Amino acid sequence: MRAALRSPSGPGAGGHHQVLFVLAECVPFAIALLVLVIELTPAHVIYTGPLLVATPALAAVTMGPGGTLAAAGVAVAVSVVTATHNNAWGGQQVYTNFLALFLVSTAGYLTSRAARTRRDSELNQVRRIATAAQEVLLRPVPARLGPVRAASLYLAAETGAQIGGDLYDAVQTRYGVRLIVGDVRGKGLPAVRAAAVVLGAFREAVHYEEDLVEVVNHCGAALRRDAALASAGGEDAYQEAFVTALVAQIPDGPDIELVNRGHPAPLLLRNGAVRSLQPSSPLPPLGLEEFITGPPGRMDSYPFAPGDRLLLHTDGVVEARDRDRGFFDLPEAMATMHGHTRTAFLEALRQALLHHTQGSLADDVALVLVDRVAAGERREDGHGHGRDAS
Repeated sequence: MRAALRSPSGPGAGGHHQVLFVLAECVPFAIALLVLVIELTPAHVIYTGPLLVATPALAAVTMGPGGTLAAAGVAVAVSVVTATHNNAWGGQQVYTNFLALFLVSTAGYLTSRAARTRRDSELNQVRRIATAAQEVLLRPVPARLGPVRAASLYLAAETGAQIGGDLYDAVQTRYGVRLIVGDVRGKGLPAVRAAAVVLGAFREAVHYEEDLVEVVNHCGAALRRDAALASAGGEDAYQEAFVTALVAQIPDGPDIELVNRGHPAPLLLRNGAVRSLQPSSPLPPLGLEEFITGPPGRMDSYPFAPGDRLLLHTDGVVEARDRDRGFFDLPEAMATMHGHTRTAFLEALRQALLHHTQGSLADDVALVLVDRVAAGERREDGHGHGRDAS
């Protein structure tokens, strides 16, 4: 999912907040340094005890248990140095400061630890909910679907994320196996909502629309209806969403039929050579039908014989960059993996992609791999004697 649609705060808002948070973490140590300077200069007549005692309390707010202990350790070290320098040992004020520092540090540590435990519990609950939502929205494609064998892979760009704006599905129907791969413009909940709308429309239309173009049109109409409802409810960001989508149909014959709505073209691997299946007439993404000036779309057909392998993907793969800003060469990577099984192919592709980006993806990645199998293998599968070499 391309990060073209960001929060209303603007693209620099996250970085600005991060800087403020780092500065807040530095405050306790800056106070300790200020106390040290005052106590080692003629200004030591100023009573700095309350300032030093406040450092672990401030650290507990922004740095957690570890930061609280670190701030307490720095405060104790400053107290020892200043008491020694000013020959203050033996005075009641020094021991009162140490006692106050101990009490505040203990309270700050326990409070920050309890807050972290509660936050981790809430985060785990959110992750469980996200996992359940992913299983409904982005379920793995079935390994066996009529004339093909399939596998899927989803990689989230954000650490800990489960779902986003990339979508895919594969369904066996009376018209053949039908697949969709798509990418929502934007991110966050509006993108998830748009992905859910398109997937829901696809899963419904594939079973009763004979024309593949009409299946795509059904998805676009559902997206426009939902955008209109969101606009009526005041959700201005959602009404600007659009979805690039590729819908494929694999009948029993030796061809594959595609309808491409602004999505990266799938790649066909045949005998170690990779070919991009470009659309004959490019069309805008779903949700931007007002830019279609000619016919509402057409279906392209390409040979897809037994032994061929097709990869449907989102732009998070081909737009992945290395540290020198070089793009990931997906066709080359596919050509080097032509002898792999489906599971090994996707795993090798995942590793190559993460190696290229040094483990830091800038965009979500969705992959659907499809192998055309021979009729004899399908007959064996139907009698329960064949094996799925995934």
